[in-house]
Amino acid sequence: MKKREPSEQEKRKKKIKAEIIKIYNESYQIYGAPKITAILNARGHDITEKTVGNYMREEGIKAIWVRPYIRTTIDPDFDVKLKNVLNRNFNPAAPNTVWVTDITYIHTLDGFAYLTSVMDLFSRKIIGWSVSKSLETEHVLKAIEKAKTQRKSSQPVVIHSDRGRQFVSKSYVEATPAGQYIRSYSNKANPWDNACIESFHALIKREWLNRYIIKDLNHAHGLVFEYIEAFYNTVRIHESCGMISPHDYEEAFAS
Repeated sequence: MKKREPSEQEKRKKKIKAEIIKIYNESYQIYGAPKITAILNARGHDITEKTVGNYMREEGIKAIWVRPYIRTTIDPDFDVKLKNVLNRNFNPAAPNTVWVTDITYIHTLDGFAYLTSVMDLFSRKIIGWSVSKSLETEHVLKAIEKAKTQRKSSQPVVIHSDRGRQFVSKSYVEATPAGQYIRSYSNKANPWDNACIESFHALIKREWLNRYIIKDLNHAHGLVFEYIEAFYNTVRIHESCGMISPHDYEEAFAS
């Protein structure tokens, strides 16, 4: 009996599935049906999110989300004069007008490592970061200096953080002098005031770091570098950026 040739519909389905798997793997298995659908549509394919989801289930693939460790914080009594200038205005009109910064832990077999990140709120791009073995202020300053090197501006920048001791220290104040920076602080016991950088730290753990048994500080640093520099800033599409990367979003704004 002559073998039946695949129909055009079957050929198209096979081709789409191959492209879905390619996009999925290029995203480090992070993208689910909504983002893969957005990319396929941008490439000229007329396909719904429901169909993409069905194809992914048929292929046995799904976005990898790993439950993060529970974070604990200490709430010391900070200066009541610290003001929340940002006031949850998370959508500035231009790059280099608002930065947000925070510290999170990374669990390693050698004990905790700590990631300090600085984000440009306009594009959600990480413009400075540091991975360290301690919570000393000097490591926060390294991330701030990286951000300064990347972003040179004559206009004042709002820089928002929580009220951790690193961000109210003399060294931090000297590194963010009035006239160049407008320091802003979350209200006491209100993490939502710095939600965007908190969300990024949850994201890098959920999408990437929690896949690994991280050996030590160097291993953590390498993983953070790979995620931020090779994927998050330049490749990963963001809903807040209209389903393009932070880099492309800023390029579009500048053009």
